[in-house]
Amino acid sequence: MPTLSSPISSVLDKAVAGERLTREEGVALLESHDLSAVGAAADLVARRLHPEPFRTYNIDRNINYTNACTAVCDFCAFYRPPEHPDVYVLPIETLLEKIEETVELGGDQILLQGGLHPKLSMEWYEEMLRAIKIRFPQVNVHGFSPPEIHHFTKIAQQPLRTVLQRLKDAGLGSLPGGGGEILVDRVRREITRGKVLTDDWLNVMRVWHQLGGRSTATMMFGHVETLAERIEHLERVRELQDETGGFTAFISWTFQPNNTEMADIPPAGAFEYLKTQAVSRLYLDNVPNIQSSWVTQGEKVGQMALMFGANDMGSLMIEENVVSQAGTVHHLSVETIRRCIRDAGYIPRQRNVFYDYIDEADQFAPERSAPILPILQS
Repeated sequence: MPTLSSPISSVLDKAVAGERLTREEGVALLESHDLSAVGAAADLVARRLHPEPFRTYNIDRNINYTNACTAVCDFCAFYRPPEHPDVYVLPIETLLEKIEETVELGGDQILLQGGLHPKLSMEWYEEMLRAIKIRFPQVNVHGFSPPEIHHFTKIAQQPLRTVLQRLKDAGLGSLPGGGGEILVDRVRREITRGKVLTDDWLNVMRVWHQLGGRSTATMMFGHVETLAERIEHLERVRELQDETGGFTAFISWTFQPNNTEMADIPPAGAFEYLKTQAVSRLYLDNVPNIQSSWVTQGEKVGQMALMFGANDMGSLMIEENVVSQAGTVHHLSVETIRRCIRDAGYIPRQRNVFYDYIDEADQFAPERSAPILPILQS
């Protein structure tokens, strides 16, 4: 491991050996500027957890069925107040057309999310799910973030477990980790109003897992949170994973400030992104997969993430509306994603949301050598 004299070397050795890090050790890693050492350790952990010669991606589409939202999130450039003239609700015919295009491009999943619409009924959501499953039974609906689910309980005036079971019965396949931001109430209260707080976000995931469902966990960082609060977020995810085992993957990305009420905050760069992702791989010892965020970082840094603890390049993301509203627009083709994986020394494999391979492996593996970790300026 590089930089053996680093003051964090004992912490990195501990993580590489498979021992659980403490909060204090996690903060020490985030405070460090030894990116190459942290990244190399994360790469070793990723290779220990995933010794196979494959790195994965999937093909899906982000479909935002509405942009109306009763919550006020200072970091969001996508939402509109319910009475705003730009508010929309996608007709079911349009939704089905988008899914058909996704299937034609080889996709097996849609990411279905929207705002907290005050007038759509629980029955409306059930009918939407049933229409999708009748027309496209092979497509997984990865839908409705915990803030949306919590909002549905108020609309339906029913317990969380009942609402989740109704959605599952109607065709919901898995839950995305949207709306997580930072799972610390101080941060959530500062950047949002009218949105679920930490314990309720986690409880949506807990009950979904208890019903046999799987989900992802996320973190949006680089705004008003402290480094200790980033670790607190990871700790809360790790604690729930110990309890339920229901998270398939963790995805982190940097806050995109343009066109938001927080545009005065300088954007976090590639150095901070790669370091935080690497620390998440070292800290989340019970979450099997770490996903790169090329959508916010672009092709090159997204590829470098495969050397900093990620074992998955994420989704082709045929459509994306939220991050792009903040002025960050990166588009990669399937061919580019596969090339990024190959150039990093792995065989690309298409997977589903449960991380099952859904393609045939290439016959010949690329040469795999030790990663060369570039030094980025902090």
